[in-house]
Amino acid sequence: MNAPQPGFIGQSVKRREDARFLTGRGQYTDDIVLPRQTYAFFLRSPYANAKIKGLDIAAAEAAEGVLGIYTGEHFRAVGGLPCGWLITSIDGTPMKEPKHPVLADGKARYVGDPVALVVAETYAQAKAAAMLIDVDYEDLAPVVDTGSAKGHAAAVHDEAPDNVCYTWGCGDKAATDTAMAGAAHITKLEFRNNRLVPNAIEPRAANASYNPSDESYTLYTTSQNPHVARLLMCAFVLGIPEHKMRVVAPDVGGGFGSKIFLYNEETALTWASKQIGRPIKWTADRSEAFLTDAHGRDHVTTAELGMDANGKFVGLRVHTTANLGAYLSTFASSVPTILYATLLAGQYTTPAIYAEVTGVFTNTTPVDAYRGAGRPEATYVIERLVDTAAHELKIDPAELRRRNFIKTFPYATPVGLTYDTGDYEATLSGVIELADVAGYAARKAASEAKGLKRGIGYSTYIEACGLAPSNIAGALGARAGLFEAGEVRVHPTGKVTIFTGSHSHGQGHETTFAQVVADRLGIALDDVSIEHGDTGKVLFGMGTYGSRSLSVGGTAIVKAVDKVIAKGKKIAAHLLEAADTDIEFENGVFKVAGTDRNVPFASVALTAYVPHNYPLDKLEPGLNENAFYDPTNFTYPAGSYVCEVEVDPLTGRVRVDRFSAVDDFGNVVNPMIVEGQVQGGLAQGIGQALLEHGVYDVDSGQLLSGSYMDYAMPRADDLPSFNVKTAKGTPCTHNPLGVKGCGEAGAIGSPPAVINAICDAIGVKDVPMPATPHTVWQAMQAAR
Repeated sequence: MNAPQPGFIGQSVKRREDARFLTGRGQYTDDIVLPRQTYAFFLRSPYANAKIKGLDIAAAEAAEGVLGIYTGEHFRAVGGLPCGWLITSIDGTPMKEPKHPVLADGKARYVGDPVALVVAETYAQAKAAAMLIDVDYEDLAPVVDTGSAKGHAAAVHDEAPDNVCYTWGCGDKAATDTAMAGAAHITKLEFRNNRLVPNAIEPRAANASYNPSDESYTLYTTSQNPHVARLLMCAFVLGIPEHKMRVVAPDVGGGFGSKIFLYNEETALTWASKQIGRPIKWTADRSEAFLTDAHGRDHVTTAELGMDANGKFVGLRVHTTANLGAYLSTFASSVPTILYATLLAGQYTTPAIYAEVTGVFTNTTPVDAYRGAGRPEATYVIERLVDTAAHELKIDPAELRRRNFIKTFPYATPVGLTYDTGDYEATLSGVIELADVAGYAARKAASEAKGLKRGIGYSTYIEACGLAPSNIAGALGARAGLFEAGEVRVHPTGKVTIFTGSHSHGQGHETTFAQVVADRLGIALDDVSIEHGDTGKVLFGMGTYGSRSLSVGGTAIVKAVDKVIAKGKKIAAHLLEAADTDIEFENGVFKVAGTDRNVPFASVALTAYVPHNYPLDKLEPGLNENAFYDPTNFTYPAGSYVCEVEVDPLTGRVRVDRFSAVDDFGNVVNPMIVEGQVQGGLAQGIGQALLEHGVYDVDSGQLLSGSYMDYAMPRADDLPSFNVKTAKGTPCTHNPLGVKGCGEAGAIGSPPAVINAICDAIGVKDVPMPATPHTVWQAMQAAR
């Protein structure tokens, strides 16, 4: 791999970052220990809804090793944690946006709400001192259940007495009502998309320090987007000049959305580091993570699909109540609206769609983006309806989908998106072959011979990745740009360092980005290094989420590389005594078209930095370029999944026996990494379908599934050997790589495939997620 090897795109290059991860040489936030390090502990509310009538910290302040104790009173002068997306209700009023204090002030609104910050010489001393704080709580009745939050007697915030943040609509209500009134058949479902707890391998952590010599701050934190964390904290909360704040996100052990957001802890530590004049470190334990990491999903939905006499879809009507938790997290308001309802067309030509979403506050942990963020919820609505309709109409589920597939592109949906490319018939046909659907009858008979029920479930999905463009998103309420930045720094020897605003927390960017650059410059893969996650090094960036890294971040890098090549042509033209319009660049060599005269890339780089023979009157020395990229549209990966399950009729236990997936990701840079991303997503999606559920006690607001004793994460024996294939693909038309996102696909398409298979096996209309043995057994008994 040391010699130049053009053609890296499309190769399954092993992940270069794995060497340090697998040998324990990664550096995570918890690994960082700064000179004169101190430690933090957060005292948290044990109540879901309680007035804080008094807070006595005298005994704690006198405890050994204590350096400072801070409460909500200390943070009254600063801003609250901001929400990055403004949603406007149907009636034209802006969403209710109560202040989200850094530390609870006067009232605690969920179990785990931070009430006090204790800083001490050691973590043990900080924790012991926190136990000495006497908090006088007045316990109040909480509101917890999503479906009954609207109009509940208990109000989470005075600003929203009915607990409604917004009531938002998407699509044409009148046209949809007309279409549904004329439908020959309507399939209706009422269901809940269960609450999920993210559970990244690495818990959230922060380490903040203040330098009085230049009045600057440095924050090491587990963030998917350090530039955004810096912007939000500086501009909206603490009022720190942005150039005085450096945010570093080193190696991050998984995020799945939960590390996008600005949290209380990192903000409080940054502020407190100046007060005590020393660095402060905090790392969440797993119990804190369960209570305070932003949760995902938690929708209650009623959905209706209208069809004509031939099974053609004529209308889709959806009403969803979305739980936002106690406060608006960074992107919480956009997930059940812009990222959800705009995907309700799926892969189908439904001419009329209307969705209405009511966002509600509850006394629970804030809810925000979790792997897929709105798109899994939308896919679940559509694909459960389609399979249910197929059974009601006695039409093969694959055939019903085919009748309604979009076949001509570009295609403008009735909910505001325009798909640029796709071939849904190809992925469906591909997965039917891959899954050996033709052999299903024999497998079903074999299962019946063992006393088991076998079912098959289909799911097709489409998602919108690389949220864009900024001007449209801004018109829809986004309070930030959605571009990405990249810088290419060519060294005198021809080696290259790439600085990207994207952040890797398991996706393999250090490999795939290097493949793109090495391929484009015709240099060795080992000659390209990738830098990310440090606002002190990287120009700017919006981070990694929404499967945007390669399509948006990668395109910014490509644009910067193209600038390097363009300048290199001018330098080469001077060296070769030719016009720069006659210079071609291929496989790492600049050459005069139609001749054998050439100069390699490394020689051009050296000339740029040793400009003895250089057109100084026309060009500056050096070979550094940067670029920003703001996409003109989303990318639209799509795919088809088939799941087969066996159900034990005596116990309700479900075993996923086979799972096949065919995805269209456009052009693929590294097939091995793509397959790994899909398999990881499938594991999370199957986990949601069968196992995972964030459950609160309705009366007390306590999180009942707050540990691995009660929250069932998928294990190896819960999953089959996945049969995964990437289709030839329909390249994206608006980025130079032709790529689409792949990181969330598996988590989007798999839950409905699993539930559809279970419903098929036991002959019922619906089984709630998670389909635990008890839930499935109850469904079978009710169907008798």
